[in-house]
Amino acid sequence: MSLSQAQKKAFRSIGHHLNPVVTVSENGVSENLLAELNRALTDHELIKVKLALPERDERAAMVAELITNSRADLVQTIGKMALLYRRNPQVNPKLSNVTRFENHHGRY
Repeated sequence: MSLSQAQKKAFRSIGHHLNPVVTVSENGVSENLLAELNRALTDHELIKVKLALPERDERAAMVAELITNSRADLVQTIGKMALLYRRNPQVNPKLSNVTRFENHHGRY
């Protein structure tokens, strides 16, 4: 699923207030990291990932790998942060960053 520009804009607005829930270090992508990433995406749908890598090219490659392995959509990258989204049709509304935002601010 590719996101529309309007969806990306709304998700960037939500993501601005989020703290990173997953941190990727120079150790790369491990099974534990992917499990945590998938759990976070399932629970929250929209998450911020911190990329603790010094080189821009390494960060871009890592984001590509995370997207491939998690089947998430990239909303935005800024510096060492990436904002990822994966829709969960059975999400818990109390955990979903998207649903909580919509409930407080109306539909995006």
